[in-house]
Amino acid sequence: MKLSFCRLLLLIACCSSAYAQKVESDKFLQTDDLIKQKPDTAFRKIRAALTDAVNRKDQTAAAICYEQIGVLFYDQAAYSQALVNFYKANALLRKQNRTDLLAGNLNKIGKTYFYNRQYTTALKTFQEALSNYRKLNNLNGIADSYGFIGQTYEKRDDHKQAFRYQTLALAEFKKLDDQTGIAKIYENLGSIYEDRLVLDSALKYFRLALELNKTQKIPKIEIINNIGDVYRKTGRYKEAMPYSLKAAQMARDMNEQYQLASAYRDLSKTFYLEGRYDSAYHYSEAGRDIFLNIFSEDNKKQILLLQTLFEIEQKDNAIIQFEKDKKINTVLTIAAITITVLVLSLGASIISRQRLKIRNERKLNEQNNALYEVQKKAMEADLELKSKELTSHTLHLIQKNQLLEELKSRLSEMIKDDKRDQRKELKQVINLITFNNNQEKNWDDFRIVFERVHENFFESLKKHSKALTASELRLVALLKMNLSSADIATMLGISQDSLRISRYRLRKKLNLEEGENLSAFLQQL
Repeated sequence: MKLSFCRLLLLIACCSSAYAQKVESDKFLQTDDLIKQKPDTAFRKIRAALTDAVNRKDQTAAAICYEQIGVLFYDQAAYSQALVNFYKANALLRKQNRTDLLAGNLNKIGKTYFYNRQYTTALKTFQEALSNYRKLNNLNGIADSYGFIGQTYEKRDDHKQAFRYQTLALAEFKKLDDQTGIAKIYENLGSIYEDRLVLDSALKYFRLALELNKTQKIPKIEIINNIGDVYRKTGRYKEAMPYSLKAAQMARDMNEQYQLASAYRDLSKTFYLEGRYDSAYHYSEAGRDIFLNIFSEDNKKQILLLQTLFEIEQKDNAIIQFEKDKKINTVLTIAAITITVLVLSLGASIISRQRLKIRNERKLNEQNNALYEVQKKAMEADLELKSKELTSHTLHLIQKNQLLEELKSRLSEMIKDDKRDQRKELKQVINLITFNNNQEKNWDDFRIVFERVHENFFESLKKHSKALTASELRLVALLKMNLSSADIATMLGISQDSLRISRYRLRKKLNLEEGENLSAFLQQL
């Protein structure tokens, strides 16, 4: 007895759950019909339901509303807006662990990606939906997902996988005895065979689909058109023509412009192949005009819908904002007064601190200026000292070289004397003077002092020529000091003629143009 009572409770719970799902499904279907007929009215109702669901914190109902808004956008080919709303629903359904509703939502997302030609993402989404339907053992959902996956593989030109999944879908629909589903799969199989140019099999499956779909008017037009298309591809133009003409007549009667354009396009191809070019051109232009009108009308519908939705959303937001503003005004007034007092207090504090800061900065600037003047004077004094040291060193070298030159001259005269016994010793003295006159140490000392005064001079010089010899560097340094030619010749121990030759070679190495002053060039470095 106890066990039977528990079973009864379980049965009631299951029935309640099934009833709740049915109510949700019925509401969705009713709104779905309204979406197709009057999308703006449907949007208002869905938005009202969404607001109510959010206020009641009913996340499942909110998810269904988001999904319905996604369907509305999807029907208008506004795929990006559709995906935004489908994914909002997806997040809520995952949070509520509503696998039953999530699977259908995933198929809607997959179809959106499919018709937006993002086949890789569509395939991944359809496969996730299939996995959820398998967990639920929902045969209808499994069959639908197989069909969608097969269509996606067909678009990716993977006919082997496309055929496999369409076959699986057909088996599931046969288990359910779903004639509409079976007819759709027959049509899909016919399309695969047509893509593979196995036209006899394509014709077979299109005919099977046509037999099962006699009560389905729009798909029937598609199938009749496909049969005509297959006959045309097999060269049976006389058999193809009646099917294409019948599809066109049905499309006109039902005002199905897209189907009419497709039928005209096929008629144009058939007439062309028969050599009836005037008729081919007529139907080609008629089909093209219909496609252009469809595209234009779709764009107008999308713009009108988006404008309507935007206006509705603006009005709703304005009402909500007005209600919020009424509640917030009082708080804002109190907050404004409080903030004003705080700002005044803070302002007084900031002004006081700013004055103190200005005084401190003024003192600091005065100290920095005084320190700068001291450092500047010290640097000027140091530079003056270095210049004096360089000048003194240079004069010392000049005097030394002049003395050596004078001694050398006198000794040379003594060598000319007839006292042969003194010649050897005098020659040794001259050689010693010459050796001392050419030694590098004095020049090294001179260069050290020179670089203290003229920092980075030689580095700048290397940018113009890296092939200068040690003798040429000495000449450059002496020219930089504005010494006379006589003093330079004395310091280098060469004649005035040799100095002129050295200056000429130096100009060549520095790539100076004719007429450009060598000393002026060196002073600029």
